[in-house]
Amino acid sequence: MAALEDEGYITAPHTSAGRIPTDKGYRLFVDQLSSVKPMSIAERSAIETFLNQAVDFDDIMVRTTKLLAQLTQQVAVVQYPSLQLTTVRHVELVGLPNRKVMVVVISNTGRVEQRITEVANEIGEVTLDELRHKLNSAIAGVLFVDVPKRLGDLAGTLPSEMRANAVSIVACLLETLIERPEEKIVVSGTSNIAKLGQEQIRTLAPLLEALEENVVLLKLLGEVDSEDLTVRIGHENSLAQLVGAAVVSAKYGNQSHAVARLGVVGSTHMNYENNIAAVAAVASYVGRIVTEG
Repeated sequence: MAALEDEGYITAPHTSAGRIPTDKGYRLFVDQLSSVKPMSIAERSAIETFLNQAVDFDDIMVRTTKLLAQLTQQVAVVQYPSLQLTTVRHVELVGLPNRKVMVVVISNTGRVEQRITEVANEIGEVTLDELRHKLNSAIAGVLFVDVPKRLGDLAGTLPSEMRANAVSIVACLLETLIERPEEKIVVSGTSNIAKLGQEQIRTLAPLLEALEENVVLLKLLGEVDSEDLTVRIGHENSLAQLVGAAVVSAKYGNQSHAVARLGVVGSTHMNYENNIAAVAAVASYVGRIVTEG
């Protein structure tokens, strides 16, 4: 025991307290986990059933965070698919009364965005069909960020009587795809921190403040193109707010195309084996849902 303490693997934070692992000690333990513990058949079935009950993409994200928080008893964080990696699956145009058109965009992740725009002239189904065909031919399978250059000359290729309406619809489409704030994050399980001991709660106080900031949360999860599954413990985290926390995160998507990350954050004293297994399993199921639709 003395040797472990001398080598920095355990410490006694207070003279009256017992010895506990340091960040270095927990890293040694995590690195010695030979493989991710598989979840039971019942656990995997429960995960799949719960996520498959989602009614839309936003519900998938909310259910994912609630599920992770419940499985790990930590704070769960899920990043919406990065717009830099999202492609257009299909564009639908729906004619409405009073020169209105609903523009619906379905992404490769299954996310649906829609807006209503007013066009210059009444627009019939034949014209809508032609515009729908032109739009999908131009941008289906194209990354969101590349859509503007694909649509730049579209209106000019159409008959003169269609151009004014096409300009309005293209403008609406670009607003739907491009004019967005920073990436969206969903968080669940902050109440789990309150279940910890007072010392751990004090250590994680900066984390609680950071959970209100999307930019911090995005950095917490790490870059999408980093390793499939990462565990960062205490001072391994680059953010000052996280030096008292541990973060377990994983990519989700498919083997060739990860779209975002999800994970859990909590005390460095967390159950790493259980949490790594839960994060890996949920990432696998969510990836399958959002990429296969």
